[in-house]
Amino acid sequence: MFIGYFTERPYQDEASGFFGATGKPIMDLTVSNGIYDAHLAADLYNRFLDEKIYAEEMGFDGLMLNEHHSTPFCMGGAMNVEASILARITKRAKIVLLGNILPLWDDPLWLVEQLAMIDVISRGRLVSGWVRGTGRESVAHNIEPHHNWERFQEAHDFIIKAWTEPGPFRWEGKHYHYRHVNPWVMPYQKPHPPIWLPGVISRDSLVWAAEKRIPYIMLATEMEPTRQAFQIYHDTAAEQGYQSGPQNLGYLWKVHVDETEELAEATGRKYIQGPSNPFLAGNEGTVNPALVNLPGLTSRRRVLPTQAVATANRGGGGGVAGVLGRPYEKQIEDYTIICGTPKTVIPKIRHVLEYLRPGSIFFWDGDGAMTHDDAMRSLRLMGEEVIPAVREIAKDLELPGPFEVDPATGETVTEDSNGTSSA
Repeated sequence: MFIGYFTERPYQDEASGFFGATGKPIMDLTVSNGIYDAHLAADLYNRFLDEKIYAEEMGFDGLMLNEHHSTPFCMGGAMNVEASILARITKRAKIVLLGNILPLWDDPLWLVEQLAMIDVISRGRLVSGWVRGTGRESVAHNIEPHHNWERFQEAHDFIIKAWTEPGPFRWEGKHYHYRHVNPWVMPYQKPHPPIWLPGVISRDSLVWAAEKRIPYIMLATEMEPTRQAFQIYHDTAAEQGYQSGPQNLGYLWKVHVDETEELAEATGRKYIQGPSNPFLAGNEGTVNPALVNLPGLTSRRRVLPTQAVATANRGGGGGVAGVLGRPYEKQIEDYTIICGTPKTVIPKIRHVLEYLRPGSIFFWDGDGAMTHDDAMRSLRLMGEEVIPAVREIAKDLELPGPFEVDPATGETVTEDSNGTSSA
């Protein structure tokens, strides 16, 4: 099993007694950056990098970064900059980008070069994820939403070719045109860094990932719709003539571990406080109706039936059913938030793994109004007790990760010193 760590890196203001930009729910794209404090942000960026370093020390296999724009709930507006820093200051953990918003890139050749440099500097530790982005990103970067899916697919195909075929060559597509493609930086990993696709309920994205044999990572969704999505992947794989398994699937959800049940309860409630993150249920009033279903961004006929009532878009191009507006108690009840001491958390994690059978998992922690101390306590306990127990559970349940079993072939993987995987 592959075990990763994630936080949105929210913009917090603990010292003044409130968190986020205003101390109240923030509707998406409505708060001015005139209140931005660069000194506070400097402290926060360095705090989150310190937590990533400690997560590696505590035994996490991957350090996950994501990207959102023009919003205080995620400071990762230039995720590749953070990844570049981690490439140099960490030693072992994979740097998992979930992910670059491909439709925003008018020049994907620049992305080819950035990601290859990260892979080379880290000596082959990059996992490169793509996302389609939300209505927020389309508006903030002036990208026509009805071209989102086309630009995503073409950019993917172009990047793969630029990474794997010697140049120079010419590219003439619908959305991208190059006279001369010959990047003078190529990935450390061969044939290229692993590509994963994170998302939620978009059937198109699930099917596309399965057809490409790309692992799909579900983001903070309820368990039954998540299992349905995984079955769509498995069914598509069978139609394509291969058998998918845990190595093809991943799940991100909120897990916090603490020293006592009382402290875990108090800290866990901070998930729904702080900068108003529309993906942390309980922050009511954060969703901007104008951004929910931009024309052409998402087809309502192509989402999972049980989630069609969703009201917001996420990285995979679909809605986030069951995430927005759900109280903390409900999330505790359905395991989309797990809080407690190691003794109580580990059996709950096992329940999730038994039900969903993912080969990759990401613990979403240190978010909302959680402080640095909150995050570090949880990371320490995860390293000391939770991660070793989860590895044993994964062995017992036979849940191999994508670096143990090749997602494309189902064969056992070995990795040489050059970062080249082979069966």
